[in-house]
Amino acid sequence: MGCDGGTIPKRHELVKGPKKIEKVDKNAELAAKWKYCALSQEKLRRPIVSCELGRLYNKDAVIEYLLDKSAERPNAEAVTHIRGIKDIKELNLTDNPEWEGERRNTKGDRYEDIHCGMFICPVVGLEMNGKHRFCYLQTCGCVFSDRALKEVKTEICHKCGDPFKDDDIVVLNGNKEEVDKLREKMEEKRAKAKTKKSKKSKATETVSTSESKDGTVSPPTDIAGTSSQQNGGDSSQSAVAGPSGSSSSSKATKSSSASATKRSIQEMNEKSEAFKSLFTTHSSAKRTKDQTSNWVTHTPYHF
Repeated sequence: MGCDGGTIPKRHELVKGPKKIEKVDKNAELAAKWKYCALSQEKLRRPIVSCELGRLYNKDAVIEYLLDKSAERPNAEAVTHIRGIKDIKELNLTDNPEWEGERRNTKGDRYEDIHCGMFICPVVGLEMNGKHRFCYLQTCGCVFSDRALKEVKTEICHKCGDPFKDDDIVVLNGNKEEVDKLREKMEEKRAKAKTKKSKKSKATETVSTSESKDGTVSPPTDIAGTSSQQNGGDSSQSAVAGPSGSSSSSKATKSSSASATKRSIQEMNEKSEAFKSLFTTHSSAKRTKDQTSNWVTHTPYHF
C-alpha cells in the first residue's frame, strides 16, 4: 500500500524499534584528550602540565582554578584531586617539526592530516596523537613513548640524564584501569606524606618539651642564684664603701679580668726592647709630671 503521493514506505519508517547507541567518534575523542586542555577545553599551549593521573592541562588554567575554586567551571571534576602546584608537573615536550599549527593552509586545497601531533618522542620519533602510548617522568617531566622506555631500558632519563625509578613513570591519558592504578598510587603517596609529617611534628613536640624540662632544672637557677648573690655582694659593698668603693671594686674586677685574659707586652722577656718601644705602654712613651698639664678642658678657653 502506498501513502499520499504514491510513496511506498519501508518497515523501519513505520515501526519504531530500539534506539541505536550513539558512538563517539574516535578521532574526535583522541583530539579532545591530546590537543585540548582537560579543564578549560582550550587548545594546549606551553607551558603544559600534567597531574598524577596523567591528564594534560594548560598551566594558566590550573593556576586560575587554584586561585578561585569557587568559580563554576564545566570540567571541575577533572581537577578535584589537585590541591596545589606541587600536585602538577610541567612537561618537557619535544616539538614535532612537521606540525604547522596555525600556519597550515586552511583553504582546503590539500590533504590535512588530522592525526598529526604537536609533539613527538625524542627517542623513537612517534607522534603524540593518542595512537601510541606515552609516559612522563615525575622527576624531570620529560615525555617519552612507551616503546622507547621498553626498547632502551635505562635508569637515566634519555633527554636530561636525571635518574628515575619505575614508580616515577606516569602514563598520559591512560584507560580506566591505568587511571585507577595511578589514583591508588597517589593516595598511598599522600598517606605516607601525612604520616611523615605527623611523626616530624611529634618529634619536634617531644624535643621542645624535653628542652623546656631541661630549662627548668638546676643550671639556670644556680646561675640566677650566683648572679643574685654577686649582685647582693656588690650592693653590700657599695652600701658600705659608697661611690668610691663601687668604682674601686669595678676597677679591681676589670684589672683582674684583664690580667687573667691578656698579658702585657712589656712583661714578655722573649721580646726585645726595640719591639717593646713600639707600644704606648713603654716607659719612653710615658710623659713626666712637668710635661702634663694641671687640667684638661673641652674648650681651649681657660677662665
